[in-house]
Amino acid sequence: MHPTPARAASLSSSAAGRVARLWRAHAAFLVTAAVLLALILGLTSMAEEVYEIATEDDGVVGVDRPALDAATGMRGPVLTAVAQALAWTGGTVGATILALAVLAGFTLARRNATPAALLVPGMAGAVLLTAVGKGYVGRIRPPAELALPPLQDSPAFPSGHTLNATVFMALTVYLVIITRNRATGDPVRRRWLAVVAVAAALYAVVMGLSRVYLGAHWLSDVMAGWAVGLAWALAVVLAHRVWLTLHRR
Repeated sequence: MHPTPARAASLSSSAAGRVARLWRAHAAFLVTAAVLLALILGLTSMAEEVYEIATEDDGVVGVDRPALDAATGMRGPVLTAVAQALAWTGGTVGATILALAVLAGFTLARRNATPAALLVPGMAGAVLLTAVGKGYVGRIRPPAELALPPLQDSPAFPSGHTLNATVFMALTVYLVIITRNRATGDPVRRRWLAVVAVAAALYAVVMGLSRVYLGAHWLSDVMAGWAVGLAWALAVVLAHRVWLTLHRR
C-alpha cells in the first residue's frame, strides 16, 4: 500500500530534519576541531618564542645538557635494546601497525565508526603539528657522536615520537572509557580502566625519556611533545563531545 501524499510529505520532512541535524553535528565537529588546531598551532609558535628567550648562547636550554649527560651515563645493553624497541614502535612502520591493531580492536568491539573518527584525525593532526613545529623551529639535534641507532636527521623540536605516542595513548584511554560492554550495557570496570590509563601514561613517558637516552632529542624537545600532544588529544576529545551533544539533540 502506497503512503498518502500527507504521509509521504511527513516522511520527507522528517528525513530532511534528520539530515539537517546530522549536518549541523558534523559541521560543529569540524569547526571545533579546526579552531582548536589553530589554537594549538599558535601555542606551538608561542613555545618557539619562549624557547628562543630561554635558550643560552650555545643553543642548549640549561636543563638539556645535564639531562643528556645523565641519560648517556646510564647506557647499557638492556636499556639500549628497550629504547631502540620503543623507537621502532614510535616510527612510521611500528606506529602504523600499532594504530591499525588498536583501530581494528575497538571497531570490532563497538561496531561503529567512532574509533576511526577519533584516531584518524587525531593522528593526522599529530603528524601535522610535528611537521609544523620542526619546520618552524628548525632546532639542531644533540651531537651526532652521542646518538645511537636508529639515527635521525630531521629537526629536533618537538619530539615526533613523543608527541605521537602521547596523542595515541590519550585517545586510546578515551576509547576505553566510552566503550561499553554490548551484552550488558555496563561501562568498563574501573580497575581495568585504571590499568589501561597507567600503562598508557607510562608508555608516553618512557617513549619520551628513551628519545633522550638514544641521543635523538633534548629533554625540552620531549617536554614539548608531551605538552602539545596532550593538548591536541584533549582538543580531539572535546570536538567529539561537541559532536555527540549536537547529534543527540
